[in-house]
Amino acid sequence: MTPPPSGAAPTGGGEAELRRGTAYAFLAYGIWGMFPLYFAALEPSGAWEILAHRILWTLAVVALVLLVRRDLWWIRPFLSRPRLVAGITLAALLIAANWIIYVLAVLTGRTYEAALGYFLNPIVTVGLGVLVLGERLRRLQWAAVAVGAVAAVYLTVAGGVLPWISLSLAFTFGLYGLVKKRVGASLEALHSLAAETAVLAPVAVGVIVVLSVQGATTFAGHGVVHTTLLVLAGVVTAVPLLLFAAAARRIPLVTVGLIQFITPMLQLLVGVTLLGEHVSGRLWFGFGIVWVALALLSVDSLRAARTARADRRALPEDPPEPCP
Repeated sequence: MTPPPSGAAPTGGGEAELRRGTAYAFLAYGIWGMFPLYFAALEPSGAWEILAHRILWTLAVVALVLLVRRDLWWIRPFLSRPRLVAGITLAALLIAANWIIYVLAVLTGRTYEAALGYFLNPIVTVGLGVLVLGERLRRLQWAAVAVGAVAAVYLTVAGGVLPWISLSLAFTFGLYGLVKKRVGASLEALHSLAAETAVLAPVAVGVIVVLSVQGATTFAGHGVVHTTLLVLAGVVTAVPLLLFAAAARRIPLVTVGLIQFITPMLQLLVGVTLLGEHVSGRLWFGFGIVWVALALLSVDSLRAARTARADRRALPEDPPEPCP
């Protein structure tokens, strides 16, 4: 669904660039937040057919953009780096798993569980940073991870079953971000998306062939509107990713991190108010525990950003160049 914020720094350009970047971020996360309505509109297509069309049409969109930009120089260097190819392949498999679980959640009336997964994602990402990358946490970050763990345990007990949709979405997306950080950071967002969808394309074609043989494909048998919506899966996938990439270059990481909570909040509201899903009082309480964890992370991020700005201001100016 949504990729984790990169560490890109703003490119500068003053207040206009900051406003533009903030607008791009709101648009990207807003589009991701409205995804449940789009996927619900694709019925009677099943989750696997939607996944296959999403992969193939996204590849078509990014390939067209790359051709128009004459931006193909990176392909040969990419293919000559086996470790990078392996990393992108793993990232592609993780994001495909994330997509299929998300669409299944929407089509089975469990959008609220998908929203919970993306609320949990920042906490999972922080935990993976500690366990895998050996990163050190500040006090509020430890507190957020602890509260998030309490929320997961509570939701399991209150619901009577393991919230596998929420946990699967949080962990597949968290691992996707981890893999991209380790091996995929050298590719631009558009190049990475092209490579990932190219890796998945044979699988997508295989899914379409199997569904066609079984007579289960809906692409051409449910009217022009339905066919058009499936084709638009590529645009719907690519546009917010490109908006996000443009935002990440213009605004601070902290701002991106705080704006990202718009997506699961919109998903939850769409599921409850527009798709008619029921969320019990016990689940609302579980959401409340998660929001406490997110509030702790947000406060910590703001404090860290304020400290970093103060440290930069405190640095002495460069000494003047000596006269020749």
